[in-house]
Amino acid sequence: MTIIEPNRRDVQHPQEIKKHSSSIRLWHWLNAIVITGSLLTVLLNSTLLKTKKNAVSIKANLASSGVTVTDGQARSVAHELSDKVWMLHTYFGYTLAALLLFRLLLEFFQQVDQKFIRKLKSAYHQYQTTKKQRELAKHEFWVKTIYAIFYLMLITMAITGLCLAFEDDVPLLKSIHAFRQIHAFTMYLILAFIVIHIAGVFLAERKDSQGIVSDMINGGKES
Repeated sequence: MTIIEPNRRDVQHPQEIKKHSSSIRLWHWLNAIVITGSLLTVLLNSTLLKTKKNAVSIKANLASSGVTVTDGQARSVAHELSDKVWMLHTYFGYTLAALLLFRLLLEFFQQVDQKFIRKLKSAYHQYQTTKKQRELAKHEFWVKTIYAIFYLMLITMAITGLCLAFEDDVPLLKSIHAFRQIHAFTMYLILAFIVIHIAGVFLAERKDSQGIVSDMINGGKES
């Protein structure tokens, strides 16, 4: 399980705590909020707002009030409720894509020692070239690799989501059904990452990286 635990210490300077820029911290928490909101809309439409189930309920409730509607009319009302939530899901998707673009651009403007790619390369180099702090470097490399996979999943989710959002305007996009399948599958992968990430942070907080959550709030100040 140690491979999923984030490390609070800098791999090149183990005596120092990692620093997180205000931009990265802002992106991290906004991203968490947007992904949570997006997943909640999917959960809502998959449970409480299922069109077929709600159509039956709507028709029954109206009938008890003396109003008669057809199955098609009841489905139309239920579908409208579901569509409103999917529209909210789309807005979350636009925001996620904007945050992803912000994160990619941020990589070019970050301080050199806080660039993600540099940290990944540094951990790999440390692991390959020196025995000193080898386990720490190996751990850091695999944690960063998992994060890199997460970024790829976000890119996939954003691209396929945008394709689905604009499929009515671009006939070619509507004809490619794989976008919906990839989008749904990637959602499950992101859910898996979230569970792994939370578990890793929880374990790290209980061991030798206490304060790792507060570091993502205050930037990594020495305690």
